[in-house]
Amino acid sequence: MSFGQGGPDSQWDPWTPRSQQQQPWNSGGGDTPDWAALAEASEARAKRRRLLFIGGGALAAVAVAAAVAVAVVSTGGSGQASDSPSSQLPSAAEIPSATAKAPSFAPTSAPPPLDPEDFISSAAKDKAALAPETLFPGTQLTMGDTVYRKGPTADTRTCSSAAQQTLPKALEAGGCTRLMRVTYAKDDIAVTVGVAVFDTAAKAGQAKSATDSKSIVKPLPGGGVGSFCTGAVCRTTINSYGRYVYFTIAGHTNGKDVTEQDTAAFRIGDDLGTFTYRQIHRRGEAQASAAANG
Repeated sequence: MSFGQGGPDSQWDPWTPRSQQQQPWNSGGGDTPDWAALAEASEARAKRRRLLFIGGGALAAVAVAAAVAVAVVSTGGSGQASDSPSSQLPSAAEIPSATAKAPSFAPTSAPPPLDPEDFISSAAKDKAALAPETLFPGTQLTMGDTVYRKGPTADTRTCSSAAQQTLPKALEAGGCTRLMRVTYAKDDIAVTVGVAVFDTAAKAGQAKSATDSKSIVKPLPGGGVGSFCTGAVCRTTINSYGRYVYFTIAGHTNGKDVTEQDTAAFRIGDDLGTFTYRQIHRRGEAQASAAANG
């Protein structure tokens, strides 16, 4: 079979005027078109359109991606808020390392408690009520498993009147302002405690230093306690705490002498000396607590 003008490679373009392109007519059929040639040309055009469509879509995707990239970069510019999470993170220098130590704080502590002895060392601070009944309350005293019955009490501003032998002179040396006494007894043994009061701890210490083995407080009988230590040997003690000097004299109410083996006489004197010290200390504690909470 032979073809018309253009030969077998000639194609029909629908966008070119018909009068200007070679017509794939059948040479033997006059004006009858070559349908096979037309079908091949249509398939070729459809293939080109598909390739153009795929290529155009790819270029459009690339264009959109480029536009998004430009938008992301432009939003991080100066003077505009950024949506980038990295712009909200601290720098490496601002992030504590895993080995960083916890913050330390200076140690704190409560102020030291007030010293009770400071309040019982001078009349300027020692303002609490003072009397034989405040230092020696109640009608009896229990020390351990021993109960002592309380006897008479006495209180004087003339210290020498309640002292004997070398004690009056020692009390005057320190300027004693008051001397209180109280007596306790158990069975046939009695003890009198005397508490001398001075203006300062220094004056109390001065008075104590002036005492000797003959510095004796006068025993105080009465209230069911018979006379003691009027001619017999008795056991005496002298101690001081703060602005107070306290004395004990213990003996038998039956007139017997106290010996070194007389444990009951030694014990009653030591018990009342210990109790007197504790009462003076409690007095200081109460005033220190009141000052701290005031």
